[in-house]
Amino acid sequence: MSLFSSNTSPSAPLAQAHPAGHRWPTLHNAYNGKHPLTHAIHWRHVLPLCVLLSTTPFAAMAQNAHPSATDPVVVAPAPAPAPAPAPAPAPDAKTSGETKARPTPELEQKNTAIPTVQVKLFDLKPPPQANQPALNVPQDLRPPSIALGDLFVAIHAAKIFTDPKSVADATPDQAPSDLVAIWQQQKKLPDFNLKTFVSRHFTMPVLRSASYSRKPDESVRDYISGMWDVLTRSADIPVAWSSLLPLPHDYIVPGGRFSEFYYWDSYFTMIGLYEDQHVDLMRNMVRDIASLIERYGHMPNGNRTYYLGRSQPPFFSLMLDLLASHDGQITYTTFLPALQKEYDYWTDRPTDLKPDEAWRHAVKMPDGTVMFRPWDDMNTPRDESYPQDQATAQTTHRAPKELWRDLRAGAETGWDYSSRWLADGKTLSTIQATSLLTIEYNCLIVHLAQTLSHAYSLQGNKEKSAFYMAQAEALQNAINTYLWNEKEGAYFDYNWKTHRQTNILSAATAVPLFLHQAPQDRADAVAKTIEKRLLHAGGLTATDRETGQQWDYPNGWAPNQWMAIKGLEQYGHDTLAAEIGRRWMDRVIGTFEKSGVLLEKYDVVAKQISATGGKGGGEYPMQIGFGWTNGTLLGLMNRYPQNTRKVLDKNPLSDQPSQQPLPPVDAWNANGPDIAVTDKSPLKGVPLSALHTEETQNQKQEEPNTPHASASAPTETPPRMRKELEPNSIPLPVQPFMTPTPTPLLNEAIQHAP
Repeated sequence: MSLFSSNTSPSAPLAQAHPAGHRWPTLHNAYNGKHPLTHAIHWRHVLPLCVLLSTTPFAAMAQNAHPSATDPVVVAPAPAPAPAPAPAPAPDAKTSGETKARPTPELEQKNTAIPTVQVKLFDLKPPPQANQPALNVPQDLRPPSIALGDLFVAIHAAKIFTDPKSVADATPDQAPSDLVAIWQQQKKLPDFNLKTFVSRHFTMPVLRSASYSRKPDESVRDYISGMWDVLTRSADIPVAWSSLLPLPHDYIVPGGRFSEFYYWDSYFTMIGLYEDQHVDLMRNMVRDIASLIERYGHMPNGNRTYYLGRSQPPFFSLMLDLLASHDGQITYTTFLPALQKEYDYWTDRPTDLKPDEAWRHAVKMPDGTVMFRPWDDMNTPRDESYPQDQATAQTTHRAPKELWRDLRAGAETGWDYSSRWLADGKTLSTIQATSLLTIEYNCLIVHLAQTLSHAYSLQGNKEKSAFYMAQAEALQNAINTYLWNEKEGAYFDYNWKTHRQTNILSAATAVPLFLHQAPQDRADAVAKTIEKRLLHAGGLTATDRETGQQWDYPNGWAPNQWMAIKGLEQYGHDTLAAEIGRRWMDRVIGTFEKSGVLLEKYDVVAKQISATGGKGGGEYPMQIGFGWTNGTLLGLMNRYPQNTRKVLDKNPLSDQPSQQPLPPVDAWNANGPDIAVTDKSPLKGVPLSALHTEETQNQKQEEPNTPHASASAPTETPPRMRKELEPNSIPLPVQPFMTPTPTPLLNEAIQHAP
């Protein structure tokens, strides 16, 4: 049996699989409704949703007790004495694919792995200059689309804002339920004007422009250094009823319409902070992520209530590597609790998950290995793209909730959107993100498990260290079995329902190289494929398909360039890595020469460089700033000073001769824990960690590797055997600062499509 199967924990504290419906490890709640905007709250086996953060006594918070599996799940609109629990609602027989065999409530109560409720107050403390206590600020953790209901729909229908995200970011001046009641009364008046109502009762967030007044002698390095101030947000002072989840430390936002903290963006931004010697700010961003993980059980897509249902590619462990290169090994033990919670969130699944069944992110393969897919706990239109998702649903006969779940899961990947997720390779309404085991997710979770193993080894906990290393080995072996395509010479996403790889070649094929999880011969094949099919005049395209989606041909993105360049160099393909870097720098700096700004993405195919970066594509206009472009460009300029000099000579306005290059600090070589290759490596010559030593970087394969997927992949399983085990309700994280107060259930729960 695979060590990454659902029931292999050596002891209770190590258990990563949780009984179905039990949401304690991730502090989740659930809420549902028949209409996407009139959700009833339906909570089963979970802590109730905390709507207010205002007047709960500290003593009451400290007395929180574990709910049993039979406790009802209810709404908590305000603190009040909790009535006796009512009987739990009976399971709905219509729920598709639900596993029948589950532990009894008595067994669940005996599970020593269930954590106690920890009262954490420090995370929401305002910065020292603020006088308003954070705990006196009420916040509704429901997304605005649910909190505001029909009012949210009406504002969109009136097209008051050009960007639909503005509706989700606007802050009401009172409790959403009270404001909706006022609107229901006033809209009946003959002279009612919705735009006036919105301007009176909503406050738009203060946005600092990402535009930049370029100085005559400003170099691209000066621009990047100057943009840190433009993109920095101070520690948040909590605002009543805002959708913003306040952060206790300063942080960087990407830029443009993205005026909050985003998960995977932040890693590539931190590269620039490290290179520019802003380690304090980088450290604060790591602390902010740890704060969000502590409060909500995982790092959300971003720090907005409407992002709580999903995450983004889990780069937290790589951020710790970067920080540890400066702060030392204490980084891993300091952030171990957050690292553990993050791992628990991604690997959460029932103990009895069967082959060809899925639960949230986890999918059990026919051989018993558990792999990972995109997921969102909600199946409604995204708050930040509500009209677009409604419009997409009108173009297909698919069940809207199924479509919206896949759109949300596609957004979680960070590639929103790409032909990678589309069943027909071109039409957004065919998106099938929840059916796909993605390259990045599985590689990053290998790294997450490796980093956990290293952190526990630093604590002297050999049992846990060995357990998580075994988890990493099993998953790394699965990546090289299911995702590798020998004929194409590349890694591909895998459809767990059809048991077939997709046919979309993407720059993600380099991620196993970036994290050093590929054998040398496969890395060599990937290098040839990238050079032949993805490399163009300005760098690597996201895919080789042109669809009009922004994460497709002809666009290139900074994260893909960085991971491919570093990955190729680690396997000895220095010349190709340097050439990709030169072409990307030429495109980015050449655009800066014409426009004076750095952008979110670039057309890397066009022969002529455009001041606008290209046509863009996707759901919104081209964004400037831009965090990850700034960070990785600075890293590449320091890594390849000779190529940088050639590019700057072609673009004199981007150069400043008196400006000396920064010393090449260790953002490129931030290797974190030193885990050597051992005989337990699942594939000969493959290090157990991306954080390899200098000796293993150039180590070549001396023995043949295991057969590729076509020879070792399991046979096709009949469709009736494949089950999508979706939770009966849509979990939302709990704000662990309040004593939950039960109230009656509002409506029956929505049923989810399998």
